[in-house]
Amino acid sequence: MKKKLALMLALSLTVGTVLTGCGNASDTADTANADLVYAVEAGSAGEAAAQDNGFQTNVVASQADALMEVASGTSDAAIIDLLMAGAMIGEGTSYPNMKYTDELTTEEYGVGCRKGSDLASYINSVFAESYADGSMKETATTYGVQEALVEQPASEFTASAEDSDVAYIQDKGTMIIGITDFAPMDYKDESGEWIGFDADMARIVAEKLGVEAQFVEIDWDNKIMELESKNIDVVWNGMTLTSETTSAMECTNPYCNNAQVIVVPAN
Repeated sequence: MKKKLALMLALSLTVGTVLTGCGNASDTADTANADLVYAVEAGSAGEAAAQDNGFQTNVVASQADALMEVASGTSDAAIIDLLMAGAMIGEGTSYPNMKYTDELTTEEYGVGCRKGSDLASYINSVFAESYADGSMKETATTYGVQEALVEQPASEFTASAEDSDVAYIQDKGTMIIGITDFAPMDYKDESGEWIGFDADMARIVAEKLGVEAQFVEIDWDNKIMELESKNIDVVWNGMTLTSETTSAMECTNPYCNNAQVIVVPAN
């Protein structure tokens, strides 16, 4: 499955690069049909893509739920992240009888912190270090997303003189990470432990901070509110860097390429 995901990402990102030079990625939606009902996660880039294309939507709590809607026949199609499609649909996956057709967008993932937080700067410095020493690619390869990695620029941590989030997190001894169940970024293994590319990278940051990584499932549509209320310290779950997120959060440098794709029954 990991080899399949890496190959899917490589092919899709190559195609996406070509399409970007030819116009808006949504213009390539050859099989998209406005008469269908598309299951989308509330507050997600998939929901935004559906709205941009004038699609009828069935809004659900997670991308995993969107796939379940298609499997049960209560929605005609789903719009989810390419990285999740690579891990969840096709031969040898949870949904072997599904496929993805159109690529509606091209986008990048980033990590979201509270507005003005110096935690974003700290994470950027860890990204830079782990990319340079190869450990980021090694972690990505574990989950088959190495082809999606974005090169990380050199970055040094700059602490806030006042109201430092890094100091706040170190004082309380935990970094609370807001996530959803989203393979291959954040998902549970057989023992119930959170794993995935994002989960592993978050643990690396927490370890360098000298604190415990604590994962909390959130309602994705409420991620900004969860941050601002300090119920969580960071949103780290394959979050697309949209204008909404970058205006409401302090976001890291992008670290993964992605796309929103339409998933339908294989037949």
